[in-house]
Amino acid sequence: MKTGASPRFSFWCSLLPPFKVTGYQKRLQVIWQTSRFQIDLSTPRVMGIVNVTPDSFSDGGKYFVPGGHFSAVFAHCEQLIREGADLLDIGGESTRPGAPPVPLDEELARVLPVVRHAVTLGVPISVDTYKPEVMRAVLDLGADIINDVWALRQPGATELVAAHPNCGVCLMHMHREPKTMQMTPMEGDVVPQVLSFLERAAHGLQAAGVEKNRIVLDVGVGFGKTVAQNFSLLARQQAFLAAGYPLLAAWSRKSSLAAVASLDMADRMVPSVAAALLAVERGARVVRVHDVRETVQALKVWAAAR
Repeated sequence: MKTGASPRFSFWCSLLPPFKVTGYQKRLQVIWQTSRFQIDLSTPRVMGIVNVTPDSFSDGGKYFVPGGHFSAVFAHCEQLIREGADLLDIGGESTRPGAPPVPLDEELARVLPVVRHAVTLGVPISVDTYKPEVMRAVLDLGADIINDVWALRQPGATELVAAHPNCGVCLMHMHREPKTMQMTPMEGDVVPQVLSFLERAAHGLQAAGVEKNRIVLDVGVGFGKTVAQNFSLLARQQAFLAAGYPLLAAWSRKSSLAAVASLDMADRMVPSVAAALLAVERGARVVRVHDVRETVQALKVWAAAR
């Protein structure tokens, strides 16, 4: 078996800057309060992606079997935990560019059986949804976190989360909506625009009664931004620490990585891991990834290098 780092992997690793703890990182909260768990974010956490969809951009259909057969997705959840996932993020509707909305009944049929199984596995369970009806159903089953690409902007979403005593929430920035976001991406310097949006969303949620330690922010890589804008968000990610909330980074297999590395979907693991490391180096406390085992291994090396 061939050993040693490939030239491509060595190139990506060479991009990592020396670790430096900033003043903002020292002041950031280190506990994420969720329904059943207080997640210690003093160590970066790996969130494994569980797509229960036929059309997600990376693995759509791989774990989705029509007709109520969920054995493959149950096994996938368990495999991600064995590989080192600290959390699982379950989604029943693709939010890839151009994706059509999924009817409520269909999303519930996809997600609820998986959540019912996942909450027995001993790790925090996040559900990727923007529909208040789905939020209510999964929280009733014991889900821990609502991960919303709309940042709770759908009618009733803020009120539902605020009424729950402890659930965690991740607020993401998205320009326009999945079906149209890449037709007319954002213009200008995205960093202050995204930061302003996320601060308003988080402060509004706190005003509704949600404690700060329940909130995590996501800059929304790929959601209505150009390739250059996405990398600007990564290069200047530490600016978002000024908001005072932990950051979740979701670069895994995104098309911007392929754009700079000229890779097909099947070859995006190495740049995905590199982007996760760069995000952690710049202060992200959670990385949402498809390739859990490889990301966990890379973060062990990062931790040893500190």
